[in-house]
Amino acid sequence: LKLQFLYFIGQGSNMDAQDTLLLTEIEFEKDIKRDPYALKYWWRYLLFKHNAEAKVRNQLFERALQYIPASYKIWFAYLQERVHQVKDRPLDNAAWEAVNSTFERALIFMSKMPRIWQEYIRFLMKQYKITSTRHAIDRALQSLPITQHQSIWRSALEFVKQDYVPVDTACRLWKRYLQLEPYLMEDYVIFLRKHKKWNDIINTMIASLNDTKFVSVKGKTRHELWVELCKLLSTQGDALKLDDTNLTVEKIIRTGIKKFPNEVGQLWCALADYNTRCGHFDKARSIYEEGITTVSTVKDFSQIFDSYSHFEEALLSVKMKQLEEGEEEDTTDAYTRAMLKVTHTDFDLAEEVDFRLERLEHLMQRREELLNSVLLRQNPHNVHEWKKRTTIFADDAEKVVKTYTAAVMTVNIAKAIGKPHTLWTGFAKWYEDRGDLKSARSILNKAVEAPFKSVDDLASVWCEFAEMELRNKKYRRALDVLRRATATNFTGPGSWKKVPGQAVQDRLWRSVKLWSLYADVNESICTIRSTKNVYDRAMYLKVATPQIVINFANLMKGNGFWEEAFKVYQQGVSLFQWPLVNDIWLAYISCFVTRFKGKKVERTRDLFEQCVKECPKDKRTQFYLMYARYEERWGLARQCLSVYDRACDKVPEDEVLGMYRRYLKATKKFFGAIKTRDVYEKAIKTLKDKHIPDFCVEYAETERGLGEIERARGLYMHGAQYVDPRKENTFWQSWHAFEINHGNEETFKDMLRVRRSVQSTFSASIDLAAAAETAREERKKRKEEQEEAAGIKQAPREGKYSANPDTDKITFVAQSTAPAGPSEDADAAEAEEIELEERAVPDAVFGDVRKRGAPQDSQLAKRVKLGE
Repeated sequence: LKLQFLYFIGQGSNMDAQDTLLLTEIEFEKDIKRDPYALKYWWRYLLFKHNAEAKVRNQLFERALQYIPASYKIWFAYLQERVHQVKDRPLDNAAWEAVNSTFERALIFMSKMPRIWQEYIRFLMKQYKITSTRHAIDRALQSLPITQHQSIWRSALEFVKQDYVPVDTACRLWKRYLQLEPYLMEDYVIFLRKHKKWNDIINTMIASLNDTKFVSVKGKTRHELWVELCKLLSTQGDALKLDDTNLTVEKIIRTGIKKFPNEVGQLWCALADYNTRCGHFDKARSIYEEGITTVSTVKDFSQIFDSYSHFEEALLSVKMKQLEEGEEEDTTDAYTRAMLKVTHTDFDLAEEVDFRLERLEHLMQRREELLNSVLLRQNPHNVHEWKKRTTIFADDAEKVVKTYTAAVMTVNIAKAIGKPHTLWTGFAKWYEDRGDLKSARSILNKAVEAPFKSVDDLASVWCEFAEMELRNKKYRRALDVLRRATATNFTGPGSWKKVPGQAVQDRLWRSVKLWSLYADVNESICTIRSTKNVYDRAMYLKVATPQIVINFANLMKGNGFWEEAFKVYQQGVSLFQWPLVNDIWLAYISCFVTRFKGKKVERTRDLFEQCVKECPKDKRTQFYLMYARYEERWGLARQCLSVYDRACDKVPEDEVLGMYRRYLKATKKFFGAIKTRDVYEKAIKTLKDKHIPDFCVEYAETERGLGEIERARGLYMHGAQYVDPRKENTFWQSWHAFEINHGNEETFKDMLRVRRSVQSTFSASIDLAAAAETAREERKKRKEEQEEAAGIKQAPREGKYSANPDTDKITFVAQSTAPAGPSEDADAAEAEEIELEERAVPDAVFGDVRKRGAPQDSQLAKRVKLGE
């Protein structure tokens, strides 16, 4: 208000601008004089003088600071103005030093203000004053509390990144900063890499890896850090000076190998590369060999082997180059020079080249063996890899024997992958192929005592033992082996129970494979009595299979012991249940019929009756057919038809149709077409609806052949109710042809009426099904709507029908929407016009079909008349 008042006074008295400004300054001076310690007066005055010369504003700032030297606001504004005033002046101008002095005076009062220190450090950096900047950083860190050091260190890190700062000074500042923030070690390493300070890099990384609490902020694992360290050691380790004099490059890398035994390929390569660069080629080769023989993963093996092969190729290329150039070293490649320096030139170079070439070829040849060793170190219980190893050493008998020996001693049968018994049998087979049966028997005798997991594995060893003796024509030895294998400790029915923890040797007598081989060998080289004893023993111990029973019976049959064969079959039938006994019954019945044919008919029938009585429904068809064929050939015709009749009721539903056709064929063959009526009536009564029309047509054709036209027409009428004229036209074409040949105008119209009636019936059924489906959908929709709007009752919908959700029934409510069809008036007029008379259908046409609920004759005639 004072300023406005003075302004208006100045205008009113026609004072010029300079006089007005003077009056305003006087007012500011009065305010300051009245209260020189009030910051607001000084600040207003400074704002008012914002367009004044730098010298005037500096004097005003100095006056203000004399009264309030502890004002951060004034000091900060003053320092910014002073810095801005000298930014365009050369660095050798005295004004820069004056600003430095101002900063120093400010820090006397503002030593706890980190922003003042940051501005001072940046100002010194612009002057390229390294020592002063470093001292300012030190003083700032000493003056400020630890919680504010981070802001100073940000400025310090900007300082050390400048190109004019000596690397040693920057390293010292970085090391001090890492004491505060050790997790930023990786940023320090990046800085050192930029300046190629390899010694500091490695020492820093070693210190970080020794710190168990260190966590990489860049997401690197400790393994990745170890690999990075080892690569640096391998490339720069020859000129390193480690802080810990007890440490060496090799010790460090081997420590990493011990820490990470599953991912050590790169570490082994780094150690070998370090020795290569140092010129220790023999030691590098030893390290490669050590690495290949100790790693346990294929990935590590591939890395080391590739590096090893490249190493040998490099040495070979150096020697070849030296040979071509006449022992003159190539000065273009440092790595080559290092190799040439340590190469012994006093030997014949040509011979040495051949030697190194042979060494490289030998390494390549060993690759498969070395890889197999890696896989076995991964899992020493892998049977497949042990067998593969024996094939690798196929040309070296000593190594093969050592491999098999190590395999059978190393593989734990409980942990084995594969079949461990194949190692024993393969070992024995190897000796057998070389004619050393004594060693093979010794191996197999040890094998049968091994604690295998399953009886089948042990039985396979015994079988191989016996087959080895057979291959070498040692038949008695083979029998002795099998006799030893099948020796049992059977003490009764309790022996069949499985006892937990029982050794496989005590359960060997249950092996079907072993008993089958024993029986086959006895059958080939022993007497029939000895073979019979083996089979009897197997059946008594209940280790026989259906195939063993059949083989036993075939043996008896082949030697003329038919009754013995039948006893074997009977014993097998009582020993097994369905469906295992199916093959035995087939062989039993076929053998019995072949032997006796039509001589022992009653006994054969008893056999068939026993079979079909016990046989499950899905297996009966073939036995009923065999039974019927037997009766047809050697038995009685009526008995044959009786078998077919029973079969039609016993066989599965999908085979009933075929059985009826065979039944009809046999009936017609033995007793003529008239006797087929009973079969047709039974078929029409029992078959599914879809098969009835075909049988009605066949039945009608049979009656037509016998001259029974009315019976045939009645059959067509009966079958018509199962045939939809819109889908199946074959039946109606057959009836149409029948009426054309044997009917008249009235019967033909009856056929048309029946056809329309049947079509209307099927249409109504389809409409009902569609209506029911629509009703279900509407009920579901209404239910969903009721759930969404509970308490709101919807009005019933009008239409062709209404559905009651509670009773789930359909009620027809509108006749006007009924399905289209012949109306009653039309049917009445047509009936009056045609005047059809009612006729009764003979009962003999249908036989027992009427029992299924077929319409009465009068009802059928009425339906034909009204066209229902």
